[in-house]
Amino acid sequence: MISLSDLRKFKAEGRKFSCLTCYDASMAKAMEVAEIDTILVGDSLGMTIQGCDSTLPVNVSDMAYHTAAVRRGNSHAFILTDLPFMSYATLNDALSSSKTIMQAGAHMVKLEGGEWLAETVQVLTRNGIPVCVHLGLTPQSVHVFGGYKVQARTRAAADQLIADCKAVVDAGAAVLLLECVPAQVGKEISNLFPNTPVIGIGAGAETDGQVLVVQDMLGLNFSHVAKFVRNFMKEQAGETAILDAFKAYHAAVQDGSFPAVEHTFQIEL
Repeated sequence: MISLSDLRKFKAEGRKFSCLTCYDASMAKAMEVAEIDTILVGDSLGMTIQGCDSTLPVNVSDMAYHTAAVRRGNSHAFILTDLPFMSYATLNDALSSSKTIMQAGAHMVKLEGGEWLAETVQVLTRNGIPVCVHLGLTPQSVHVFGGYKVQARTRAAADQLIADCKAVVDAGAAVLLLECVPAQVGKEISNLFPNTPVIGIGAGAETDGQVLVVQDMLGLNFSHVAKFVRNFMKEQAGETAILDAFKAYHAAVQDGSFPAVEHTFQIEL
């Protein structure tokens, strides 16, 4: 089974690692066969599984249920699970929610935020709970942002993002996840933290790992398709197409052919 130590080793060796969202045992097993390195049990299940129009209705029980299903189906990948909206608003909330998620089978919890999360990260880490902090476009704050928009578009905004990353890493964050930021910013942050693996989604090709929502990369998103998505399913054919798509994605992340320029945001800072 891949561990946090393995992810750090991958970064040190310059080996890119793959990540996909997953919510059930059968998909988890397919990802195991395809040797996907990491799985994110994302609160994106609110939209992909529950049919909601955002992640906000998802609760801790939902996340624990799906984490347990994924863990039963996969004994290979490192599993991260989202703490959903308002489930870590206080330290007591964060500890209680994380306890539930870790006992369901997660190896790490993921929180959305910036410097203000530093104390929460420190307390969780001290209690034996590894933390990934999600920065850039954070979907739980979509109403604050006024929509799903590229973040860190100016030098000042990029510097603030970097300061947020430094604050949570100093507090003990073991992994960073960057969403919808210019490729230059993804590269800069990945280089700034040599001991902290950085996962990107719409953050360019120079982050240490890549993640996509599994429904997106299989072409099962029938509404808006984000710029950073590549349909790996479309490239496969036959009865093993889903498994082949997972394998193709894993290989493309490892060899650096995904994300390509057309999947990244290029902005002069």
